[in-house]
Amino acid sequence: MFGDKDKKICVVGVSHKEDKFGYRIFVDLVKAGFKVEGTNPAAGEVCGKKLYRTLGELPEKPDLVITIVPHQVTERIVDEAHNLGIKEIWMQPGSESELAISKAEKYGISVIHHACFMREKGIW
Repeated sequence: MFGDKDKKICVVGVSHKEDKFGYRIFVDLVKAGFKVEGTNPAAGEVCGKKLYRTLGELPEKPDLVITIVPHQVTERIVDEAHNLGIKEIWMQPGSESELAISKAEKYGISVIHHACFMREKGIW
């Protein structure tokens, strides 16, 4: 498989508040040179990049979705990712649930959970 910097990544749960992980992760991925888009139901802009309300609004289908939302939202995101043909989800600590994990596995989506993307990739 190709390297993470070659992947189109979507961070689900980008926050407009600088003290939130959804903000810090998104901004740090942008600064680290990742091809990253973000979603937030309120849309808007962070770090000079437009945020989209849903995965379906993204201009291109991402290779990887990173969830930074409550587990109930992640469960819905898994369904949306499946419907869009997205094949990889990374559930940040706190955004996973057994239901979300099992749904992803049932759909054939590669799922990583109980690990921080930023720490695992040496960004933090």
